[in-house]
Amino acid sequence: MTGKAQFVMDDEGHIQGYLRPDGRKGIRNVTLVIYLVECAHHVARAIVTKCDDPSVHLIGFPGCYPNSYAFQMLSRLATHPNVGGAVLLSLGCEGFDRAKLMEDIIASGRPAEKLVIQELGGTRATIEAGIAAVARVKARVETAPRAVMAVSELVVGTICGGSDGTSGITANPAVGRCFDQLIDAGATCIFEETGELIGCEQIMAERAITPQLGQEIEAAVAKAAAYYTILGYGSFAPGNADGGLSTQEEKSLGAYSKSGRSPISGLIKPGDIPPSSGLYLMDVVPDGEVRFGFPNISDNAEIVEMIASGCHLILFTTGRGSVVGSAISPVIKICANPETYDRMAEDMDVNAGRILRQQASLDAVGDEIFDWTRKVASGTQSASEAMGHQEFILTYKSFDAVGPACLPRANRV
Repeated sequence: MTGKAQFVMDDEGHIQGYLRPDGRKGIRNVTLVIYLVECAHHVARAIVTKCDDPSVHLIGFPGCYPNSYAFQMLSRLATHPNVGGAVLLSLGCEGFDRAKLMEDIIASGRPAEKLVIQELGGTRATIEAGIAAVARVKARVETAPRAVMAVSELVVGTICGGSDGTSGITANPAVGRCFDQLIDAGATCIFEETGELIGCEQIMAERAITPQLGQEIEAAVAKAAAYYTILGYGSFAPGNADGGLSTQEEKSLGAYSKSGRSPISGLIKPGDIPPSSGLYLMDVVPDGEVRFGFPNISDNAEIVEMIASGCHLILFTTGRGSVVGSAISPVIKICANPETYDRMAEDMDVNAGRILRQQASLDAVGDEIFDWTRKVASGTQSASEAMGHQEFILTYKSFDAVGPACLPRANRV
């Protein structure tokens, strides 16, 4: 099997997805190799490298000390609709609950195997055992049944990285147009993050489907502002300033435009699965005191969190230029700046910079992103997939559960 999924769309736009035992449907059929501590990372990577198969992806958690957030993230990822099965790699003495993760994967109906390096006798023996384990799991993954999948069944996330002065007037609002189309079609869309939306809390609250949800959104943004104040550094990088952005608020307005115009149906945290279709804001800033440093140390950390909440694919906007992709779910790259696109076209999927050059309208680029979403969901590789990008990062965090006001539709009697 090659890395390119062999899907087709029928005349009505339906996708031939993969049906999972829990009833959800995926757009890819990935086998995961998961390391449960940094001490097992090298062995896990060697297994994936020797398998030499683009559909075998490497993910993991580097920490030795247990963390409920990290456990929930790996559990959600290992049972994601795009994932067919997994091989777990443990050193043997770390604090991660490997038995419970194994139980979660098996309970989801997916094949899984667990390897413990200390029990198998070290690096070389575990690599050999891991290659064989991947082959057994993958053989079962490839038998996954196909099922018709409509656009309404998609969960799509969006993130911006390497923003510049063009992002908020081209790529970001074009993604907003695409989001509106997806939501009109019955899909679920997730935008992020509260730390990059400081100053937009009131206008987001006005779009909330209940006043109580609006209050929760305002509180989440206030939490983010306080968190960054304590750290002494916000979500504003030197590259943003070099690219023409002048303030956090200016960057926030650009980031906000990715959300489109649809009502906001809920506020979720990483790993929360949206209970119904609609538009959701993801709060990625940890709860409680500042304990684990910056909320996300790179864009890929946020991508991983959205995937853990069920995103089949990610719309990634960039003005300065970014080359990252992700394990598990494809990343579609939308370039805001036409000069950046000219330099980095091979890494980009959509040239939203054509808007600046008056070669396309905002609505036309939004339509193009919508079409790309359907094509990638149907098996077309995005640029980052074709390049072999499968970045992954997971660190420590701590979250409280969302309250009933955050998910009004799920809590209606």
